[in-house]
Amino acid sequence: MRSARRAGQALARREGMDAGIQLFRPGPAENGGLHPKVESAGRAIRTSMAIPPAMLPVGPDRWCEVVVSPVSRKLHPDARHALSDLLADGQTFAVGGFGLCGIPEALIAAVCDSGIRGLTVISNNPGTESFGLGQWVQQRQVRRFVGSYVGENKEFQRQYLAGEIELELTPQGSLAERLRAAGAGIPAFFTATGYGTVVAEGKETREFEGRHYVLEKALHADIALVKAWKADTAGNLVFRRTARNFNPVCAKAGKVCVAEVEELVDVGDIDPDAVHLPGIYVDRIVVNPHPEKRIDVLMLREEGH
Repeated sequence: MRSARRAGQALARREGMDAGIQLFRPGPAENGGLHPKVESAGRAIRTSMAIPPAMLPVGPDRWCEVVVSPVSRKLHPDARHALSDLLADGQTFAVGGFGLCGIPEALIAAVCDSGIRGLTVISNNPGTESFGLGQWVQQRQVRRFVGSYVGENKEFQRQYLAGEIELELTPQGSLAERLRAAGAGIPAFFTATGYGTVVAEGKETREFEGRHYVLEKALHADIALVKAWKADTAGNLVFRRTARNFNPVCAKAGKVCVAEVEELVDVGDIDPDAVHLPGIYVDRIVVNPHPEKRIDVLMLREEGH
């Protein structure tokens, strides 16, 4: 029975769940060797946790143990709690979002409140002066920024021109692929984008079939902060339209991924074909049902047009 207990607990840990354990004695052999309660529980568990039948430790004349009442260990009450034991000076963050679209607002604010310094930040752009990653810039928390655009943040521009912050500009497609490569275990790749420009300075170049390429290295992060529309308790994520942007590749590039979501549902409530990012990539979940969702630049149609 010890092996059965260990198997059940290991399975629960793999699924990111706390295991409630109940013991049942199997029924007579004419019923297939299973007590009806065990058989019913087994079906429910296999359905909700995708456990193969062979992994349920049941059999005639033996006590058997099954995992019941799964409770997500990934869920945290708020952003500060989710990050409390993760943050340190000098870390590298990969942060999803495009401008202010699809950014993990509560998680960004929690890092700002923590006061950590010397951060390397990988993201498409550093937000605006007063919102998104711009809050980290305002607080002088960012030492180095890797991204594709900084034009909407004047404070970032000021710090860069004053030599207070390092900047690595990378083409947007290369940025996405460098993050994806980190998640896929690819250390580097060649791309034609940027050859013959300042992007290629100091990097290895090579010619393939008459065309020149630049070697781009994968971008790894200590912590990935991402925003999704919906999650289940196992961490499977669904993004909403353009808010998907850089979030999936950032999640895969981080050693630890914390996801901020607007809606939390039970396992099984999301169609497997609708899952954009499997829960295996997500370590912690924070629910923020009413994010502010500011607009970078508000453009209104003039009356009469």
